[in-house]
Amino acid sequence: MGEKSLFASREISFAAGTREILKPLDLRLDTGLVYGLVGHNGSGKSTLLKILAKQLTATAGDILLNGRSLDNWSTKEFSRHVAYLPQDIPTVPNLTVRELVSHGRYPWHGAFRGVSDEDNSYIDDALTLTNITHMQDRMVNNLSGGERQRAWLAMLIAQNTSCLLLDEPISALDISHQMDVMGLIKDLSQQQNLSVVMVLHDINIAARFCDRIIALREGELIADHVSEDLMDPDLLKTIFNMNMKVIDHPSGKGRVALVD
Repeated sequence: MGEKSLFASREISFAAGTREILKPLDLRLDTGLVYGLVGHNGSGKSTLLKILAKQLTATAGDILLNGRSLDNWSTKEFSRHVAYLPQDIPTVPNLTVRELVSHGRYPWHGAFRGVSDEDNSYIDDALTLTNITHMQDRMVNNLSGGERQRAWLAMLIAQNTSCLLLDEPISALDISHQMDVMGLIKDLSQQQNLSVVMVLHDINIAARFCDRIIALREGELIADHVSEDLMDPDLLKTIFNMNMKVIDHPSGKGRVALVD
């Protein structure tokens, strides 16, 4: 795990008019790891994720996917390697779970060709991996928040890419469903050797489920550490601009940050 570079950036930055949202940074994201992007609101997390997802183009610098500039990837080819889930998931009226998951096959055959036996095999696998086969005939809009998030993740899995980019995948969920979805993402990464990069707000959830944490503040890269190493009071204060205490988790697994 983590032996090969997936994404590599060279002094990428992003500005909107005179406002510098993302300051020049170099970054390397390795294959097979789960990365958490953390930082206060407006720190540039979602902007960075959207640049990785080809939803935004960096104002300056270059970013490589598998050693090749993103500018040289067609939309279809890129979508066969990287799957992106935005923060604001669209409503999908009159779609069953299986129909939604089948949309993940579009990069492989386009929107106008019927679903093949091969496609159905990937769809079945995605439903099984996300444990929602039993609800495949239900309408997506009738699902609970946690069930709906699993359905969208299944669509990404059916896309058969090597990387998932997720923008705040648990922000609208209660704590029980947050843990459930994060556990699923971690398991999928390990089982499928998936690289995952996701924007998160809760540092403790990031530390628990991510292999590495990348921290931004006011558009500047503050830290890129193994999750355990980021749980340091001084570093957390630099990232979040507040005093935090770090204690050992009562279970003995990892450390927990508390507002001091």
